[in-house]
Parts: sequence; C-alpha cells; structure tokens
Amino acid sequence: MGKDKLPQKSSRSEVDAFLRKVAATPAAVKSGESGRLVFAMDATASRKPTWDHACHLQAQMFEATDSLGGLAIQLCYYRGFQEFHADPWLGNASELKRRMSAVSCLGGHTQIEKVLRHTLEESGRKRVNALVFVGDCMEEDVDRLCQIAGELGIHGVPAFMFHEGGEPVAKSAFKQIARLTNGAYCPFDAGSAQQLRDLLSAVAVYAAGGRRALENFSKTRGEQVKLLTRQITKGG
Repeated sequence: MGKDKLPQKSSRSEVDAFLRKVAATPAAVKSGESGRLVFAMDATASRKPTWDHACHLQAQMFEATDSLGGLAIQLCYYRGFQEFHADPWLGNASELKRRMSAVSCLGGHTQIEKVLRHTLEESGRKRVNALVFVGDCMEEDVDRLCQIAGELGIHGVPAFMFHEGGEPVAKSAFKQIARLTNGAYCPFDAGSAQQLRDLLSAVAVYAAGGRRALENFSKTRGEQVKLLTRQITKGG
C-alpha cells in the first residue's frame, strides 16, 4: 500500500468511539481465571514497509500485563500461499517479541477466515477472552467472515480490529466483524504510534485483569486510556 494512501492520524471521534466499544464489552476475566488473548497479524507483502516498527510497537503492549501474571498470548499470522501459523500459548512479552521479530512478510492473499475459525476452535477448547487483529486489507468473501464472526459473538469472544491504512473494503469488513463479536474497530497509521500502543495495551490489560487492572494501568498513561477507564467505571 502506497504511502499516499495512508490516512491522517486517527481522529478524536474515532478514538472515543473505540473506547466506548471497549468500555461496553463485558468483563473479560472471572475471579480466579487467567486471561487468554489471540493476537493475529497480517504478514503479507503490503505490510512490509511498517512491519519492523509494528512488531516492536505491538510487542510492547503486552509488557503492561507482566505484573498481572494472568494473560496468555497466542501469536497467529498469515502470509504467502495459504500459509497460516499459530504459535503455542505464551506467558511473557520477551518471548512474544522474539517470535514476532523472526517473522518476515511474504506476498499473498488475506486469510482472515482462518484467523476467525482458529480463534473459534481455540475458544471451544478453553475460553478465549479476546481476539486482537492487525491488518490493512481484506480479499475474501465478507459474508463468510461475518458468519464466523457471529459465532465468535455467541461464544463471547470480542474481536478488536486494528486497521492500518484506509482501504475502504477492509474498513467495512473489519467494522462488521467488530460489531458481530461485540468488539471494536480502530484505524491507525504511523503517526498514531503512541496512541495505538496505549490502546492495545489497554485491551491487553483489560483481558488480563478486568476493570480494576485497567484503572491501575491508566494512572500512568495518556488521556485516551483514562477516558476508557472512566467509561468502564461508569458502566459498572
């Protein structure tokens, strides 16, 4: 995707809308349970220009959960010709970062259906508290994706769809997936890196420890995360 196609930094209204959706998401973790989060990434060629930076940024989001001791992460990605990979469940940020840094982008079509089906299968084995997906395009049958997204919604797995760039077909599909799973959609570009890191971290902390953990996390973060915390607290 050319640089000229990247949108401007996410607007305040878009960020606020995203935070309202996260705030409305039911509490992810019950007492005594550890959170489980599937973190899926598009590793096709169109993401190569920003991949190294994105790996560093997106691995950092889980460092915020180290002190909680209650979040397991499964890295998934697709690339090339029908190549889909799911790592073992991980319990620390450093191992996640190492594995992400070892991945290189390879041209191919999107495989979002495999991401959704895999997450659904994992939730059938043991509860999955959230799916985070980071991608920039969609080249599949949107009706098929929405069917699986609806099943994820029934199983209580919210999908948080982070959209790099402004491709309109992907935007529409990602928004529908988020809505059907009771998750949220948020666009981003290179200019919103700090904001994206805080929002991703907030989702990870919420998946690991619920509202109380997010309240503690927000004390050292920006206004966007503080707004998220106020909305969740107000919502009960």
